[in-house]
Amino acid sequence: MTNFDFLVDGSIVLLYLAGTVTAGLWVRKFVSGVDDFLVAGRSVNLYLGIASLAATEFGIATCMANAELGFKYGFAGITPGIALALAMFIVGKTGFCIKPLRDNKVITLPELFKNKFGEKVRWASGVVIVLGGLLNMGVFLRQAGNFLAVVCGFNFAYLEIIMTVILLGVAIYTILGGMISVLITDYLQFVVMGIGLIVALVLFVVEFGWFDMLLTMQEQIGPGAFNPFEGGEYGWDRITLDILLAFAVVLTWQTIIARILAAKDTATAKKIYTGTSPFFIVRFAIPALLGIAALHYFGSDEFGGANSIMAMPNLIAEVLPIGLIGILVAAMLAADMSTNSSYLLAWSSVIYNDIMKPIHKGLWSDKKGLLWNRLLIGFTGLFLLLYGLWYPLKGDLWVYMQVTGTIYLSSMSVLLIAACYWRPANNWGAIAAIISGSVIPISYLVLQEVEATQQMILTIGPYKFGIATYMISGILMYVGSRMKLIFYKTR
Repeated sequence: MTNFDFLVDGSIVLLYLAGTVTAGLWVRKFVSGVDDFLVAGRSVNLYLGIASLAATEFGIATCMANAELGFKYGFAGITPGIALALAMFIVGKTGFCIKPLRDNKVITLPELFKNKFGEKVRWASGVVIVLGGLLNMGVFLRQAGNFLAVVCGFNFAYLEIIMTVILLGVAIYTILGGMISVLITDYLQFVVMGIGLIVALVLFVVEFGWFDMLLTMQEQIGPGAFNPFEGGEYGWDRITLDILLAFAVVLTWQTIIARILAAKDTATAKKIYTGTSPFFIVRFAIPALLGIAALHYFGSDEFGGANSIMAMPNLIAEVLPIGLIGILVAAMLAADMSTNSSYLLAWSSVIYNDIMKPIHKGLWSDKKGLLWNRLLIGFTGLFLLLYGLWYPLKGDLWVYMQVTGTIYLSSMSVLLIAACYWRPANNWGAIAAIISGSVIPISYLVLQEVEATQQMILTIGPYKFGIATYMISGILMYVGSRMKLIFYKTR
């Protein structure tokens, strides 16, 4: 059951989408070369950078994952947002790693690693980044389709069509306008998204009562809903992984550092981070509160277990009135288009700049480079569509995003820190860190699908796997680098 009216709410959504795509297509005339396409000519100012970064990291899948955290863990579900905000503020304030990264005027991380570790490490880094990034993004389209099917009242038989339409809309203006289109549409989407979500949240609080929602949390989740350290499922291992992941994301996640690399100078890049940091608490808090509202409205029995991801969309469908539900759907689509466009551009830029480097060797003309970047965005989108149709999500959506992100975040954060601040670091250590950082989380994803090992994986949990990945990657960077120094010293 949904209150979505195709005449009123549908018109609001279509009007917004038409305006966004038109704006994205209009700026394509400013794209004259590969630098314009991938990093907007390195001319992003402070306020556009903040709005773009805030909007990019908040899509439908992210909102559903964070709402699920609120539904299952209460206020404890905001913990990853607090960790991300602190990490971004500290890194922005100190310039840790991002200053040398921006000063080197690179387009991607592997391009920086080439100078320290060589061409082979650059290529291997590119492969791992694309693998982790695509697997991470692989469930985005399906979650967006699920959200729209529930809220708008579509038949789930048309889920594949919904996913395809979403992807085509995003791909068209991303392929034509690149980073410039992404930045302009991000700004528009940031405004619409903020208004829609805040109005919806206020309505739920007024409708249900703030203290009644708190009482429901206390009864259904327990004291752990208010304190992640006290009982419940949100323990020390999960909090530790949240902190490790937060710093790794801020330092190396391609869609985030793309704003740093596109900033007009290093000082602006640092300010973009410090200015955006509070938003990451908001990014988790608002969806988590929507999840808490859904817990109060439905109770934990109706959307228990793996079905908890659908609690927030059903709440929106049943409670929000006509008109407002259209604004919120437009806001969520805005967020999703922003995220998908930025991610498509990020992974295709790594493929072109680092994996395909042995082919084009940086000698292709801007015209040919633009053509290949646009083709890569199209191929990347097709892969994401097929993967989203095929992969059955198990467990928390946020846990899946943590595990797949760790495939590259663990090793790339180690490589970046070593490249910037540890002179003895070399390619032996880099390769060892890359292999361990990718093999452990991939093993987790595979073993959870095998019946004979499912119970063991469930007992250990994804958080201990994640922590082990970061620790082992760091240790092997040190050991591998020292071994090479000893080997050549004794020859």
